[in-house]
Amino acid sequence: MKKKSSIINHQLSIRMLRVGVFDSGLGGLTIVKALTEVIKGAEIFYVADTKNAPYGEKTPEQILQYSLDVTRYLVEQHQIDGLIIACNTATSAAVKQIREAYSSLVVIGTEPGIKPAFEQTQTGKVGVLATPATLKGEKYQKLASDLSKKQEVTLFEQACPGLVEQIEKGEIDTEETRTMLENWLRPMRESDVDTIVLGCTHYPLVSEVIEHVMQRRLNLIHTGDAIAQYSLALSQEYGHLNEGDLDLKLYATGEISKESVKHIFGKVLKVETIVL
Repeated sequence: MKKKSSIINHQLSIRMLRVGVFDSGLGGLTIVKALTEVIKGAEIFYVADTKNAPYGEKTPEQILQYSLDVTRYLVEQHQIDGLIIACNTATSAAVKQIREAYSSLVVIGTEPGIKPAFEQTQTGKVGVLATPATLKGEKYQKLASDLSKKQEVTLFEQACPGLVEQIEKGEIDTEETRTMLENWLRPMRESDVDTIVLGCTHYPLVSEVIEHVMQRRLNLIHTGDAIAQYSLALSQEYGHLNEGDLDLKLYATGEISKESVKHIFGKVLKVETIVL
C-alpha cells in the first residue's frame, strides 16, 4: 500500500498511533489480542457491533450500512489513523466503499486464509468454515476459484449458521456447540481433511472443540497474527516508532459477554456501551 501523505509520517512520529478495529461481536478481539502482543505506543479502539450481530446472516446492504456507521464513529469520535475490519463478512461487503469514503484512512481488511491452506495441506483436502455471507461473497468465490485452477485441492465448504451466536453467548464447549460442529465436520473428518480455514474471526475461540471433533492434528488457519504483523509493518512505514504504552478501549453497541472478553485477554476489561 502506498503512503498517502508525508504529513501522516510526521504526525505518527510525534504522537500515539490511533487504530480502530471493529467486528459484529467478540470475534475481532482475537485480532486485537494479536495486535496487543506486537504493537506499542498506540491507542486501539475496538467496537463490537453486537446490536446488529451476526453480520454473516444479514444482507450485503445491511452489512455495508453497519460498517459505514461504525467507521464514521471511529473517525469522528477517535480520529483514527488506520482501520482494521476484523470481520471477513464486513470486509467482503464494505472494504471497497470504506476506502472510497475515507481515502486518507489506512484500511486493512480480513479475508479467509485460503492461500496458506492450499500451501499447507498434505492430503489435498481443505475445509472452510465460514458464515453464509462470506462463502457467497464475490471476493471469496474468486479467490477459491483462482487457487483451485493452480493446484488440485478439494474444498469442503461449510456455512456455520448459529455458531457466532453460540460463541457470543460464551457457549464455547457446550453440548449444543459440539453437536453443531460434529454435524458440520463429520464429512471433513471422513474425507481426510487435514487443513481447515477458520473463515470468521469468532471461530478461533472454538479451535479446541474443532480439533477434538476432527480427532486428528490439524492445520487451523486464522488470520490474527498475520494481520497484527502486517499492521505493525505498515504503521512503521508511516513513521510509527512502536515504543511506549498501549491503551486499549473496548466498546459495544449492545450486550456482550464479559466472561468471554476475560477468556480472550486473561483479565477483566471494561466495555463501554455506545450508540451509533
